[in-house]
Amino acid sequence: MTYVDNIDNFLKKYRDSAQKDDMIFEDCGNVPSELKDRGEFNNEQGERKVCRFKLEWLGNCSGINDETYGYKDGKPCVIIKLNRPPKNESLETYPVMKYNPYVLPVQCTGKRDEDKEKVGSIEYFGLGGYPGFPLQYYPYYGKLLQPKYLQPLLAVQFTNLTMDTEIRIECKAYGENIGYSEKDRFQGRFDVKIEVKS
Repeated sequence: MTYVDNIDNFLKKYRDSAQKDDMIFEDCGNVPSELKDRGEFNNEQGERKVCRFKLEWLGNCSGINDETYGYKDGKPCVIIKLNRPPKNESLETYPVMKYNPYVLPVQCTGKRDEDKEKVGSIEYFGLGGYPGFPLQYYPYYGKLLQPKYLQPLLAVQFTNLTMDTEIRIECKAYGENIGYSEKDRFQGRFDVKIEVKS
């Protein structure tokens, strides 16, 4: 299975046709906003509604206009989701240029010094054009109360990678309560190796 097939399969549940039921899904806005309070974390109220997430927010990486997600042109997209989201304690400043207090920001850079100049330009595609995860999709109440929950996604496209060289890229989420540790190297971050052949 190719990267493109994997992305296609992953994004199936994000298609408009999969989010039609108004008893389950609701529109939560086109710009980031505060946490969505859906009541207590128990099943007294039954299942909770979930926010719709539009593929179009993923821009060049949505698969709408480019069914290869940039891979055919050597400008690969990576789709990022946040597992086990913490209660966010946002930072007032962080390395990404576009700030919004209702976004858990993400930034991708070269992992090692020798990778930094080889990464080239990076484009981020998320809700409202922000490079991160909008807070109105949280908290997540679990599979029992939100069986159709859609995690917000962030698409990252690498548009000018140095060709024929393996490049290590680290993507990191920023929040005051995200503890980065070498013991758990994937808490709040991940890294990938990318090589674009000429």
